Amino acid sequence: MKALKYIFTAAVAGLFAVACNEGIDSITPVAPGEDTEAPVVKINYPTGDITIPFTDEQTDIDFKFEVTDDIEVQQFTVTLNEQVIGEYSDFKDYRRVLETLSQTAVAIGDYSLVVTATDLSGKTTTETLDFLVTNKYIARYADEILYMPFEGGFYMNLLTETEATVVGTPAFAEGKIGQAYVGDSAAYLTLPGEEFHSNEFTAVFWMKVNATPDRAGILTMGPEDTANAGYPDKQNNRKSGFRFFREDAAGKQRFKLNVGNGEADLWVDGASAADVDPTTGEWVHLAFSISDTECAIYINGEVAKQVAFTGIDWTGCDVLSIMSGAPRFNEWGHNSDESAMDELRLFNKALSQAQIQNIMGNEK
Repeated sequence: MKALKYIFTAAVAGLFAVACNEGIDSITPVAPGEDTEAPVVKINYPTGDITIPFTDEQTDIDFKFEVTDDIEVQQFTVTLNEQVIGEYSDFKDYRRVLETLSQTAVAIGDYSLVVTATDLSGKTTTETLDFLVTNKYIARYADEILYMPFEGGFYMNLLTETEATVVGTPAFAEGKIGQAYVGDSAAYLTLPGEEFHSNEFTAVFWMKVNATPDRAGILTMGPEDTANAGYPDKQNNRKSGFRFFREDAAGKQRFKLNVGNGEADLWVDGASAADVDPTTGEWVHLAFSISDTECAIYINGEVAKQVAFTGIDWTGCDVLSIMSGAPRFNEWGHNSDESAMDELRLFNKALSQAQIQNIMGNEK
């Protein structure tokens, strides 16, 4: 009986094997063919210069490579500025090799990355990438002429690496992105004004509004008030340049723009549409633009006010003040702003609403 069981089991196994293999060709070795092509080398990263934060002096890099061959990759080496940093000869897939080579503490400077691959028949391919590790800011947007992120303890225009003159004792605090400028009762920044003169102009930035004081200058660039030369607290010549400021409006803060065309000044006042509630403690995105045909104020990407205009005059506008109306627009008490400001950008172009919304979206 036991013998019959074994016979039956063997018979079933045989039938199963025949059924499973039915229709499947037997495995036949295929010769790899002639090795006719040299290896192909691709450097997947980096693809160009590497920009790191301006406060950093070095960075970590994950170099990424791809090496392929029609028959088999034998080995490849990686050098950085003529120093071997990687050698490879053992691959899971000998026709297509993907590798990542990590290097730490790569300092600022010029580099030449060279990958040399050899196949089984001895054919060799070399791929070279020259790149730069830099902490110099490169303009992110067209027509950008100033970028101040207020990072690393610096009040600096990263595009020109110009440090602002600091008046009083402003501070740094948590910002919309990283750190932000925080004002004080007598604090503000200044930069030389001439480099920002253009027929068109736009400023964009974030603010966390502090209603103390109840009015303040934010961005101003105007001429000296020679009629009140002996009164430094009564400077108020509005025929040239611009003045962007805020004032109390029944507990809210109303943002206004004043622009001079050389003969007279234009007021851009959006009334309640330009009001911000300072009690929310939220970051608000603000922008204003000036062109030969109009001026506009934007709050959180929406138009608060647009007014027709004939073009700005820059006569005597040699000082840009940041977070104060002083020293050129203080007669009406628009002095230092104790609010927080972050991600200040200036443009020599009147940006469209879509462009302003794009910047705001990128920084959210």
